[in-house]
Amino acid sequence: MSETRVHLSKTEPAAYQALDAFSRTVGEICAANGIDDRLKEIVMIHCSQLNGCAYCTRIHFDRAASAGVDSDTLLQIPVWRESGVFSDRERAALELAEAFTLIHEGGIPDDVYDRVGSVFTEKEYAALSWACVSINAFNRIVVAGRYPVPPRVAQAPA
Repeated sequence: MSETRVHLSKTEPAAYQALDAFSRTVGEICAANGIDDRLKEIVMIHCSQLNGCAYCTRIHFDRAASAGVDSDTLLQIPVWRESGVFSDRERAALELAEAFTLIHEGGIPDDVYDRVGSVFTEKEYAALSWACVSINAFNRIVVAGRYPVPPRVAQAPA
């Protein structure tokens, strides 16, 4: 098994830059349509976890913490159905994230679409959907390229 893989962002930077620009646009769409950073980052983490993307999980964990998501909430994302820490909006967004990430298992089921649509406006639904599309694309690049996730270096107390 080869540990070294083609690093798509370095080998074809123009395509990666286009995806990065798309991601920034999606962030703007989320902000303009009522999807705050807390909700967006919870979705990004869940998609990344479902895809087995440790690299993106780390990045979005850090961004979520910067957006004020506490560690208990972050730890509960994989078990959100059994957890009481998420709002109705967050639960709907996590369900949509699963449907988009596992879209090969039958698309977005009608019951999920109806449940999520009863919580979010059309604009919010679209923004969250684009967020799922964006992070799933990045997850595929990173997982295929086996981007490393080194251990964090402990910092000395100040």
